[in-house]
Amino acid sequence: MNIINQIAIDIDVVMKNDPAARNRTEVFFLYPHIQALINHRIAHWLYENKKYFLARLLSNFARWTTGIEIHPGAKIGKGLFIDHGMGVVIGETAEIGDYVLMYHGVTLGGTGKEKGKRHPTVGNHVIIGAGAKLIGNIHIASGTKVGANAVVLRDTSPDSTVVGIPAREVRRERVMII
Repeated sequence: MNIINQIAIDIDVVMKNDPAARNRTEVFFLYPHIQALINHRIAHWLYENKKYFLARLLSNFARWTTGIEIHPGAKIGKGLFIDHGMGVVIGETAEIGDYVLMYHGVTLGGTGKEKGKRHPTVGNHVIIGAGAKLIGNIHIASGTKVGANAVVLRDTSPDSTVVGIPAREVRRERVMII
């Protein structure tokens, strides 16, 4: 899927889920997470093509203009919605599935200076509450809801809700969205 199609899907998600979104033009030009994703998708292409300096330069520009820091090595699926994105940090080896909703202040971070995969993998249709910290090479299963300010240090079960410091599972149920 090309960058233009991915961004069109990202905008569609905003139009469907944000009652404040008036039109696609407004979302394209004025939603910081859309600007961050456009920059990330270009920076990721540069990164994949071993243009590391240009990729990091573009990602730093995006951080400066949007307040959202996404390492160009991170892999992001379609339909990511970062609502009120200020302070979001997504590390180099993080992987994010499709149709993830993430609020401000979320960190997908590593635990130290280990090599290789060191950031979380987030499945599809995951909701990550404001201020949540997902740390290390963990897997957040599809359908998981992560509570605000939770600190997630372990894998989650599909369709679960995790809260607390450290996060623990408090509910597991499949929610059917029609």
